Amino acid sequence: MSAAGMDADTFEQFIEQLDRYVRERLIPAEPEVIADDKIPDDIVAEMKEMGLFGLSVPEEYGGAGLNTTQYARTVRSMSYAAPAFRSIFSINVGMFNSAIKNGATEAQKAEWWPRIAAGEIACFGLTEPGSGSDSAAMQTMATPDPDGNGWILNGTKRYITNAPHANVALIMARTEKEALPKNAHVSAFIVPMDTPGMSTGSPDAKMGQAGSHISDVMLDDVKVPGDALLGGETGKGFRFAMMSLDNGRISVGAAATGYARRALDSALRYANERQAFGEPIANFQLIQQMLAESDTEIYAAESMMADVTARADRGENVIRKAAAFKVFASEMCGRVVDRVVQIYGGAGYLAEYDAERFFRDARIYRIYEGTTQILYLQIAKHMLREFEAAS
Repeated sequence: MSAAGMDADTFEQFIEQLDRYVRERLIPAEPEVIADDKIPDDIVAEMKEMGLFGLSVPEEYGGAGLNTTQYARTVRSMSYAAPAFRSIFSINVGMFNSAIKNGATEAQKAEWWPRIAAGEIACFGLTEPGSGSDSAAMQTMATPDPDGNGWILNGTKRYITNAPHANVALIMARTEKEALPKNAHVSAFIVPMDTPGMSTGSPDAKMGQAGSHISDVMLDDVKVPGDALLGGETGKGFRFAMMSLDNGRISVGAAATGYARRALDSALRYANERQAFGEPIANFQLIQQMLAESDTEIYAAESMMADVTARADRGENVIRKAAAFKVFASEMCGRVVDRVVQIYGGAGYLAEYDAERFFRDARIYRIYEGTTQILYLQIAKHMLREFEAAS
């Protein structure tokens, strides 16, 4: 992402139009998304036409060239609607594009950036049945192709967002049998999903987030050319993946912040409409406390988002702060949706009302792109390293 980003006035106009699109087009489509477990094709086409799949791709390659601050604000705006609408483009804009920016050769950028900007859908293949953050346990192997200068990939990836309808995957695979320092045994490969030997499992049934699909990705003797290796060098894949996860964590934090605001607005409206003891429940002080606590926490997350994205745009290392933002925003969203169910009372437990869906949808934010527990460990590790370096 460019630190300069889109012209400020142009971006504000874009956000204003996007907010209108979310409220007038996406929110009314939510019942259809939930009923069909699918975003309508015409809405996906509209999102591609709006350039949402190439938000962070440089302008010279056909994208919008947003910086990190602008990208996070766009994600927050989109996340006021059902999570599936963010999910369909977020891997493109966040993790896949970050890996291309940080690690790709010029030839790889020239091939993939225009395709991503045009709306080809990407997925990110890191997690496996037996490994997630633990790269030493990764089983997917890439071995040199004896018939040429390419590679042969074998393995299974699990819980891969967008895999059922993706056009391309960034696959992490071992290029060394033994684990090496700094995860140098893992490399990254750009693999079109229609490559022979690539297949996906049936979409997994989930607790929430209807319309967003995840599945296994199976690689069975998948032959890729030498130029599929990201950056043209082995041993750098995990570093590129981790750098991309900073962006993914900012995206999830922004999504949790936007969805918490949607849930709170819903509770505020309900509290003013619902009567008890002859008056709106919004008049009751303990209801007001839950509303005020939620608003306070959302403001804190918005402030963290503004800070971490500004730091990223200044070129600072934001590993620790991106993790902190993601932890706080995702946990905050969980607390907000819990209060929203409580404000709705008995109605909050019924599928007829939105509160129940908000509660289920929000739960995954504390798990993917690094669980809260893994991120606490990462934050502490960086704190201790900085302390040791300063001692």
